[in-house]
Amino acid sequence: MGHRDLLSLDDLDATTITALLEDAVALAAAWNDRDVLPSLAGRRIALVRDDGGWRNTTALALGAAELGATVVDVPVTLSGRESLADLAGYLDNWFDLIAIRSPSLSRLRELADDAEAPVINLRTTSNHPCETLGDLAHVVARRGMAGLDGLRVVAIAPEGNILGSWVEASAVLPITVTQVYPERWHVEDAPSDRFAATADLDAIDDADLLITDCWPTDATPADLLAYQVDIDLLTRLATGAHFIPCPPVTRGEEVSADAMDHSSCQVPAAKAWLLHAQNAVLRWALRTDERS
Repeated sequence: MGHRDLLSLDDLDATTITALLEDAVALAAAWNDRDVLPSLAGRRIALVRDDGGWRNTTALALGAAELGATVVDVPVTLSGRESLADLAGYLDNWFDLIAIRSPSLSRLRELADDAEAPVINLRTTSNHPCETLGDLAHVVARRGMAGLDGLRVVAIAPEGNILGSWVEASAVLPITVTQVYPERWHVEDAPSDRFAATADLDAIDDADLLITDCWPTDATPADLLAYQVDIDLLTRLATGAHFIPCPPVTRGEEVSADAMDHSSCQVPAAKAWLLHAQNAVLRWALRTDERS
């Protein structure tokens, strides 16, 4: 059997993603009861932090340890002098799985091709699959699995890794994703007919889930202040809709400070699901079938 990598959500099928979300919900219940079974006991995981950020790497280390795995921070980079084939060989000597946060998706795919161990993408500049799985698990926990069918996701966000993984999800799952942003930052050549881009903020009115991402570095307040999520905009959301801005949130830019306190803003609760979603991915990648 070939190894199970998670590099992009559209590499998976809907059945696999559904199973991951179901396992995340089960793992969350066990976590909350402090009754997580050590289903990864004896497994050894390499954690590679090849760029900044802390939330998903911290959640990966904590969650894997709770499942009984040994997690080691490996201070390597995919952009050094060493060939990726050589690096993969050394990591395979000691580890059962490689979890890595690194800028280049293409380099990550190259490492996965060379490695015997499964490779889990914790973030690239192109996509952020575990982040999206965590948000989807949050939705499933509140709406049930049937709540994914026809889920309307609106992203007030530029083309980037957050929106990239939502586009990937829309290519596989029965959800629609609409980007609402000035045309200059629209996604081009999206591989999904359930994705659309518009500059019209009226598209948020029917959203079930509203997400944001940081302003692009080449933007000015004059470019994007009209697209800031504030209290007035959140009052337009349908009853029961959730607002999940992607951290790190810059208050006063993509989100106003008071919007972070609005009842629809679910960001702390939603991001708790990152740990459970990643734990489900680890169990799937390492072919651990029993439920915890």
